[in-house]
Amino acid sequence: MNFTSMLKLTDLFPELLNELSSYKVHMAISPRADNNPLHAFFRGEFKQWQEWQNKKNFERPYILSLIYYRSTDWLYAGIYKRKSCVYFEADGHYEYNTELTDLKKDLIGRLVINFNKNFRASYLLLENYYHELYISEIMKERLSIMPFPGYENVNLDYNTLKTIIKNEDLSWKTALSNIKGIYLITDKNNGKLYVGSVCGKEAFWTRWSQYIHSGHGNNIELRQLLLENGEAHLENFNFSILEIRSAITDDLEILQRESYWKEVLLTRQFGYNKN
Repeated sequence: MNFTSMLKLTDLFPELLNELSSYKVHMAISPRADNNPLHAFFRGEFKQWQEWQNKKNFERPYILSLIYYRSTDWLYAGIYKRKSCVYFEADGHYEYNTELTDLKKDLIGRLVINFNKNFRASYLLLENYYHELYISEIMKERLSIMPFPGYENVNLDYNTLKTIIKNEDLSWKTALSNIKGIYLITDKNNGKLYVGSVCGKEAFWTRWSQYIHSGHGNNIELRQLLLENGEAHLENFNFSILEIRSAITDDLEILQRESYWKEVLLTRQFGYNKN
Protein backbone atom coordinates (compact mmCIF):
# COMPACT_ATOMS: atom_id res chain seq x y z
CA MET A 1 0.00 0.00 0.00
CA ASN A 2 1.59 3.29 -1.12
CA PHE A 3 0.63 6.65 0.33
CA THR A 4 0.45 9.53 -2.11
CA SER A 5 -0.70 11.92 0.60
CA MET A 6 1.86 13.17 3.08
CA LEU A 7 0.85 11.29 6.20
CA LYS A 8 3.18 11.87 9.10
CA LEU A 9 4.40 9.20 11.49
CA THR A 10 2.37 10.80 14.28
CA ASP A 11 -0.81 10.44 12.21
CA LEU A 12 -0.32 6.71 12.56
CA PHE A 13 1.17 6.93 16.09
CA PRO A 14 -0.86 9.76 17.73
CA GLU A 15 0.12 8.52 21.20
CA LEU A 16 3.68 9.73 20.60
CA LEU A 17 2.59 13.38 20.61
CA ASN A 18 1.87 13.27 24.34
CA GLU A 19 5.36 12.09 25.29
CA LEU A 20 7.80 13.13 22.58
CA SER A 21 10.54 13.82 25.12
CA SER A 22 10.42 10.19 26.28
CA TYR A 23 11.74 8.88 22.96
CA LYS A 24 15.08 8.54 21.25
CA VAL A 25 14.89 7.78 17.53
CA HIS A 26 17.52 5.25 16.50
CA MET A 27 18.37 5.61 12.81
CA ALA A 28 20.14 2.25 12.59
CA ILE A 29 22.75 2.20 9.85
CA SER A 30 26.27 0.88 9.34
CA PRO A 31 28.75 1.24 6.46
CA ARG A 32 30.11 -2.24 7.17
CA ALA A 33 28.53 -5.17 5.31
CA ASP A 34 29.35 -7.50 8.20
CA ASN A 35 27.52 -5.25 10.67
CA ASN A 36 24.46 -4.31 8.65
CA PRO A 37 21.41 -3.81 10.91
CA LEU A 38 19.03 -4.79 8.10
CA HIS A 39 20.78 -8.15 7.80
CA ALA A 40 20.56 -8.53 11.57
CA PHE A 41 16.83 -7.80 11.34
CA PHE A 42 16.35 -10.50 8.71
CA ARG A 43 18.16 -12.97 10.97
CA GLY A 44 15.97 -12.02 13.93
CA GLU A 45 18.95 -10.47 15.74
CA PHE A 46 18.22 -6.74 15.55
CA LYS A 47 17.38 -6.39 19.25
CA GLN A 48 20.83 -7.70 20.20
CA TRP A 49 22.44 -5.58 17.47
CA GLN A 50 20.83 -2.43 18.85
CA GLU A 51 21.56 -3.16 22.50
CA TRP A 52 25.33 -3.13 21.92
CA GLN A 53 26.48 0.50 21.94
CA ASN A 54 29.78 2.40 22.09
CA LYS A 55 28.18 5.23 24.08
CA LYS A 56 25.17 5.75 26.36
CA ASN A 57 22.91 6.52 23.44
CA PHE A 58 19.56 5.43 24.88
CA GLU A 59 19.15 7.50 28.03
CA ARG A 60 15.41 7.90 27.56
CA PRO A 61 12.56 5.53 28.48
CA TYR A 62 11.78 4.49 24.90
CA ILE A 63 13.57 3.86 21.61
CA LEU A 64 11.84 4.28 18.24
CA SER A 65 13.89 2.03 15.97
CA LEU A 66 14.22 2.67 12.25
CA ILE A 67 16.60 0.71 10.00
CA TYR A 68 18.10 2.12 6.81
CA TYR A 69 16.35 0.51 3.85
CA ARG A 70 16.97 2.51 0.66
CA SER A 71 17.57 6.10 -0.43
CA THR A 72 15.60 8.17 2.12
CA ASP A 73 13.47 5.26 3.35
CA TRP A 74 13.72 3.59 6.77
CA LEU A 75 12.11 0.35 7.93
CA TYR A 76 10.15 0.41 11.17
CA ALA A 77 11.73 -2.10 13.59
CA GLY A 78 9.57 -1.44 16.64
CA ILE A 79 9.46 0.62 19.81
CA TYR A 80 11.60 -0.64 22.68
CA LYS A 81 11.44 0.12 26.39
CA ARG A 82 14.80 0.81 28.02
CA LYS A 83 15.19 -1.25 31.20
CA SER A 84 18.86 -1.07 32.20
CA CYS A 85 22.38 -0.49 30.92
CA VAL A 86 25.70 -2.15 31.80
CA TYR A 87 29.17 -0.79 31.03
CA PHE A 88 31.92 -3.22 30.03
CA GLU A 89 35.24 -1.66 30.95
CA ALA A 90 37.35 -4.26 29.12
CA ASP A 91 36.48 -2.88 25.71
CA GLY A 92 34.55 0.24 26.68
CA HIS A 93 31.10 -0.64 25.36
CA TYR A 94 27.62 -0.48 26.82
CA GLU A 95 24.98 -3.16 26.67
CA TYR A 96 21.35 -2.18 27.10
CA ASN A 97 18.56 -4.42 28.30
CA THR A 98 15.45 -3.50 26.31
CA GLU A 99 11.97 -4.90 25.80
CA LEU A 100 9.96 -4.69 22.59
CA THR A 101 6.62 -2.97 23.27
CA ASP A 102 3.31 -3.83 21.64
CA LEU A 103 2.87 -0.38 20.06
CA LYS A 104 2.18 -0.97 16.35
CA LYS A 105 4.00 -4.30 16.66
CA ASP A 106 2.09 -5.58 13.64
CA LEU A 107 3.81 -2.97 11.46
CA ILE A 108 7.36 -4.11 12.23
CA GLY A 109 9.09 -4.92 8.94
CA ARG A 110 6.09 -3.58 6.97
CA LEU A 111 6.04 0.14 7.66
CA VAL A 112 8.47 2.28 5.68
CA ILE A 113 9.23 5.80 6.91
CA ASN A 114 10.59 8.55 4.68
CA PHE A 115 13.22 10.75 6.31
CA ASN A 116 15.93 12.71 4.55
CA LYS A 117 18.83 12.14 6.93
CA ASN A 118 21.51 14.46 5.56
CA PHE A 119 23.74 14.42 8.64
CA ARG A 120 25.82 11.84 10.53
CA ALA A 121 23.98 11.65 13.86
CA SER A 122 22.00 8.42 14.31
CA TYR A 123 20.46 8.99 17.76
CA LEU A 124 17.85 11.72 17.56
CA LEU A 125 15.48 13.43 19.97
CA LEU A 126 12.00 12.67 18.71
CA GLU A 127 10.65 16.13 19.55
CA ASN A 128 13.14 17.65 17.12
CA TYR A 129 12.34 15.44 14.14
CA TYR A 130 8.85 13.94 14.47
CA HIS A 131 7.45 16.50 11.98
CA GLU A 132 9.94 15.26 9.33
CA LEU A 133 9.03 11.57 9.56
CA TYR A 134 6.51 10.67 6.85
CA ILE A 135 4.74 7.44 5.95
CA SER A 136 6.21 6.14 2.71
CA GLU A 137 4.65 2.69 2.45
CA ILE A 138 2.94 -0.10 4.35
CA MET A 139 3.76 -3.47 2.83
CA LYS A 140 1.30 -6.36 2.87
CA GLU A 141 3.92 -8.78 4.16
CA ARG A 142 6.80 -8.33 6.56
CA LEU A 143 10.05 -7.72 4.70
CA SER A 144 12.24 -10.78 5.14
CA ILE A 145 15.00 -10.27 2.57
CA MET A 146 16.73 -7.13 1.33
CA PRO A 147 15.69 -6.39 -2.28
CA PHE A 148 18.41 -6.87 -4.91
CA PRO A 149 20.56 -3.70 -4.65
CA GLY A 150 22.26 -3.79 -8.07
CA TYR A 151 25.26 -5.87 -9.12
CA GLU A 152 27.79 -3.25 -8.03
CA ASN A 153 26.38 -3.29 -4.49
CA VAL A 154 26.27 -7.04 -3.89
CA ASN A 155 28.25 -7.78 -0.73
CA LEU A 156 26.68 -10.63 1.25
CA ASP A 157 27.77 -12.51 4.31
CA TYR A 158 27.22 -16.26 4.21
CA ASN A 159 24.12 -16.29 6.41
CA THR A 160 22.39 -13.60 4.36
CA LEU A 161 23.15 -15.42 1.11
CA LYS A 162 21.87 -18.63 2.68
CA THR A 163 18.58 -16.90 3.55
CA ILE A 164 18.24 -15.52 0.01
CA ILE A 165 18.92 -18.90 -1.61
CA LYS A 166 16.69 -20.78 0.81
CA ASN A 167 13.76 -18.45 0.21
CA GLU A 168 14.40 -18.23 -3.54
CA ASP A 169 13.76 -14.50 -3.43
CA LEU A 170 12.48 -13.48 -6.86
CA SER A 171 14.39 -10.19 -7.19
CA TRP A 172 17.70 -11.88 -6.38
CA LYS A 173 17.06 -15.06 -8.35
CA THR A 174 16.05 -13.14 -11.48
CA ALA A 175 19.07 -10.84 -11.31
CA LEU A 176 21.60 -13.60 -10.61
CA SER A 177 20.27 -16.18 -13.08
CA ASN A 178 20.82 -14.42 -16.38
CA ILE A 179 24.38 -13.11 -16.43
CA LYS A 180 27.95 -14.30 -16.56
CA GLY A 181 30.80 -12.79 -14.62
CA ILE A 182 33.44 -12.90 -11.92
CA TYR A 183 32.81 -13.16 -8.19
CA LEU A 184 34.90 -12.87 -5.06
CA ILE A 185 34.73 -14.78 -1.78
CA THR A 186 36.45 -13.07 1.14
CA ASP A 187 37.41 -14.95 4.29
CA LYS A 188 36.93 -12.35 7.03
CA ASN A 189 38.85 -14.52 9.48
CA ASN A 190 42.19 -14.24 7.70
CA GLY A 191 41.69 -11.90 4.74
CA LYS A 192 42.25 -14.60 2.13
CA LEU A 193 40.40 -14.30 -1.18
CA TYR A 194 38.96 -16.67 -3.76
CA VAL A 195 38.14 -15.56 -7.29
CA GLY A 196 35.60 -17.57 -9.29
CA SER A 197 33.68 -17.24 -12.53
CA VAL A 198 30.28 -18.25 -13.83
CA CYS A 199 29.96 -19.31 -17.47
CA GLY A 200 27.52 -21.21 -19.65
CA LYS A 201 24.11 -21.80 -18.13
CA GLU A 202 25.42 -21.90 -14.57
CA ALA A 203 24.93 -18.21 -13.71
CA PHE A 204 25.56 -16.69 -10.30
CA TRP A 205 22.40 -18.09 -8.72
CA THR A 206 23.25 -21.71 -9.50
CA ARG A 207 26.92 -21.34 -8.62
CA TRP A 208 26.33 -19.59 -5.30
CA SER A 209 23.61 -22.13 -4.45
CA GLN A 210 26.32 -24.78 -4.67
CA TYR A 211 28.31 -22.99 -1.95
CA ILE A 212 25.26 -22.87 0.28
CA HIS A 213 24.48 -26.57 -0.22
CA SER A 214 28.05 -27.88 0.05
CA GLY A 215 29.91 -25.08 1.80
CA HIS A 216 32.85 -25.25 -0.59
CA GLY A 217 31.42 -25.41 -4.13
CA ASN A 218 33.89 -28.24 -4.90
CA ASN A 219 36.83 -25.88 -4.53
CA ILE A 220 39.85 -27.87 -3.28
CA GLU A 221 41.22 -25.18 -0.95
CA LEU A 222 37.83 -24.34 0.56
CA ARG A 223 37.03 -28.02 1.03
CA GLN A 224 40.28 -28.52 2.97
CA LEU A 225 39.62 -25.37 5.00
CA LEU A 226 36.25 -26.69 6.16
CA LEU A 227 37.72 -30.09 6.96
CA GLU A 228 40.25 -28.41 9.23
CA ASN A 229 38.02 -25.75 10.82
CA GLY A 230 34.51 -27.18 10.59
CA GLU A 231 31.37 -25.79 8.98
CA ALA A 232 31.23 -22.93 11.48
CA HIS A 233 33.97 -21.30 9.42
CA LEU A 234 31.44 -20.64 6.66
CA GLU A 235 30.16 -17.68 8.64
CA ASN A 236 33.42 -15.90 7.83
CA PHE A 237 32.67 -15.89 4.09
CA ASN A 238 31.53 -12.80 2.21
CA PHE A 239 30.29 -12.96 -1.40
CA SER A 240 30.61 -10.07 -3.84
CA ILE A 241 30.65 -9.48 -7.61
CA LEU A 242 33.75 -8.12 -9.32
CA GLU A 243 32.28 -7.73 -12.80
CA ILE A 244 29.43 -8.96 -14.98
CA ARG A 245 28.95 -9.80 -18.66
CA SER A 246 25.88 -10.55 -20.73
CA ALA A 247 24.69 -14.13 -21.08
CA ILE A 248 25.90 -14.25 -24.70
CA THR A 249 29.51 -13.42 -23.81
CA ASP A 250 31.95 -16.09 -24.97
CA ASP A 251 33.04 -18.35 -22.10
CA LEU A 252 36.69 -17.90 -23.03
CA GLU A 253 36.42 -14.18 -22.36
CA ILE A 254 34.96 -14.90 -18.91
CA LEU A 255 37.83 -17.28 -18.10
CA GLN A 256 40.35 -14.67 -19.24
CA ARG A 257 38.75 -12.10 -16.94
CA GLU A 258 38.84 -14.60 -14.09
CA SER A 259 42.57 -15.09 -14.62
CA TYR A 260 43.05 -11.31 -14.74
CA TRP A 261 41.43 -10.84 -11.32
CA LYS A 262 43.45 -13.70 -9.85
CA GLU A 263 46.60 -11.91 -10.95
CA VAL A 264 45.45 -8.51 -9.68
CA LEU A 265 44.39 -9.84 -6.28
CA LEU A 266 47.23 -12.37 -6.00
CA THR A 267 44.80 -15.11 -5.02
CA ARG A 268 47.02 -17.90 -6.37
CA GLN A 269 49.92 -16.84 -4.16
CA PHE A 270 48.06 -15.69 -1.05
CA GLY A 271 44.46 -16.81 -1.42
CA TYR A 272 42.39 -19.90 -2.07
CA ASN A 273 42.90 -20.27 -5.84
CA LYS A 274 44.98 -23.27 -6.88
CA ASN A 275 45.12 -22.51 -10.62
